[in-house]
Amino acid sequence: MSSKSDRLMKRWQEQRWLLDTVIRTVGMEWDQARLAYMGAPGGGEAVMEMRMVGARVKKAADIDREFVRAAKRRQARAEAYEAEGRFIAAGENYFIAMLLWASARWPIFEASDWLIELEEHMNHCYEKYIPYAAHPIEIVKIPMVCPDGVTRSMPAYLHLPRKPEPGEKFPCILSIDGMDACKENMAAMHGDTMLNRGIAVLAYDGPGQGECCTIPIQVTATNHQDAALAAFGFLESHEHIDTDNICVKGVSFGTYFGTHAAAALGDRIKGVAVTGVCQEPGCNTIFNMASPSFKLRFMFMSGYEDEDQFDEFIKGFDLRTIAGDIKVPYMVIAGEDDQLSPIEHTYELFTHVTAPKKLVVYEGANHGINEGPSVALGENRNTMMGDWFADRFAGKKMESEQVYIDAVGRATSEGF
Repeated sequence: MSSKSDRLMKRWQEQRWLLDTVIRTVGMEWDQARLAYMGAPGGGEAVMEMRMVGARVKKAADIDREFVRAAKRRQARAEAYEAEGRFIAAGENYFIAMLLWASARWPIFEASDWLIELEEHMNHCYEKYIPYAAHPIEIVKIPMVCPDGVTRSMPAYLHLPRKPEPGEKFPCILSIDGMDACKENMAAMHGDTMLNRGIAVLAYDGPGQGECCTIPIQVTATNHQDAALAAFGFLESHEHIDTDNICVKGVSFGTYFGTHAAAALGDRIKGVAVTGVCQEPGCNTIFNMASPSFKLRFMFMSGYEDEDQFDEFIKGFDLRTIAGDIKVPYMVIAGEDDQLSPIEHTYELFTHVTAPKKLVVYEGANHGINEGPSVALGENRNTMMGDWFADRFAGKKMESEQVYIDAVGRATSEGF
């Protein structure tokens, strides 16, 4: 981690020694399940590699170093397989190497030469993976006007479920991740939930996300609306996308960004489903009570180097002001004990949504909805989202309801 970013935030400086102690005690997933969500798209082998990296990390300064070491080894293996003509194995290993390079970027909170170098390695591995992938992938650049008035391009990948027949069009998801993930982990190498259902995925780094931090395209309270409009405009020009059947998916802070996308797109989309809520007005819990890494990351995403100015800026993040602009079915999947955005704020947000709405809450689950009996025994949230999107594309009507999944996996429903 750089000395410049270390000095930007008071709580980050004061608690840095505590952070290193926590990492030695509980590991590098002290604030979120990053090893799980960054490894999952690459399957069991990638998850195992991520866990091995995590075991070697004993302090914050180890994170990028250990991921880079693993990425170099994995990339070398991919190159060896490629030289031997083992192209499927080469592609799989390039993909896992890409996930490792992408993960190495996380602890860097400024647009340094080192961060740019990591992104170059990440992009190289993804480009090497594409010819060997089991489904078609297109590298996309989507222009949008940035907060400084300059037009720059958001990087994206368009995943098609299969090679299209002449004239064939697919329904498509605008996939919007959160603060710490990236477009590279938004579609799985094998067995992707959306692609398996015949749904294309446009995975893009929107303002403040992934590569947009170095481009730069900084995030504001509302400019994920502009990003979604730009992404939709790209899809309108694509010969194999059915623009009458587009939905929005959001994860983590993507529950905020995705809600803005839905408000901007109105009835041009069929629905929006988001999960792992970040919907507290002003974001006090995530930025002032949770790990200081969240606040430092978002200061980087938004281009602030003065903490007091950032605190004023973040007060403008309030979904209640645009909830009434949502015109299509809206589903939120949340953990009852979300530690980053208390669930009561999502309940309040739903009082402002006039479109058909569905709130699914897992008993005792946290922000990641990745642990606890209700998660293990109840319907898998990814399955739920995949089938929900398929229903929207099929034209099925959705009735407003609240669903509670209890500790034995039983779902009970009541109306709003």
